[in-house]
Amino acid sequence: MAPTEQPQIRFCAECGRPTLPDELASFNGHMVCPDCKNTYVQKLREGVAPGARAFRFGGFWIRFVASLLDGIILAVVAGIFSAFLFPAFMSRGLVRNSNPTPEEALAMIAPMLGIMGVIVLLNMIVGCSYETFFIARLGATPGKMALGLKVVRPDGGPITAGRAAGRYFAKMISSMILMIGYIIAGFDSQKRALHDMICDTRVIKRQD
Repeated sequence: MAPTEQPQIRFCAECGRPTLPDELASFNGHMVCPDCKNTYVQKLREGVAPGARAFRFGGFWIRFVASLLDGIILAVVAGIFSAFLFPAFMSRGLVRNSNPTPEEALAMIAPMLGIMGVIVLLNMIVGCSYETFFIARLGATPGKMALGLKVVRPDGGPITAGRAAGRYFAKMISSMILMIGYIIAGFDSQKRALHDMICDTRVIKRQD
């Protein structure tokens, strides 16, 4: 009867502890055990881990300009939706009467609110799809790409589609609190906005 095959033991690059291969995390070819993982990730952030690259984080103003560029692109798309929806609204005669009765005015307001709600919802869907697609597939939106920025995890890894979508909605929180969520990026050591802190992401300058 053949002896039972024993799993191969490897050693953590940080503490040297023998660890099963399935439990080791790989960072740039360095195998790290679960106990050392958080410490090693922090070293990666600071650029002091073996083989790590020191990140150059995107500052507040360059990110602000990138957001403006993305905003212009999305505004064009929103304008296209509005150009199709509002003429249909006008063609129904809902806003032709310059002196409507209270009943007519009420009948005009409800459809108007409905059409505005549809536009807001479509803009949200387009914005989320835009951000999710570009960040998950290319690491950056067109605005960020134009300025040489990239969205990554703390260890420099790529962003998943789910995290990219979550980051889009987290940006709404940054906006709702008087844009303070964005402003704090100017004071954080890693230039993180509130939505970066929520989703554990970083915006760095490309080093290609």
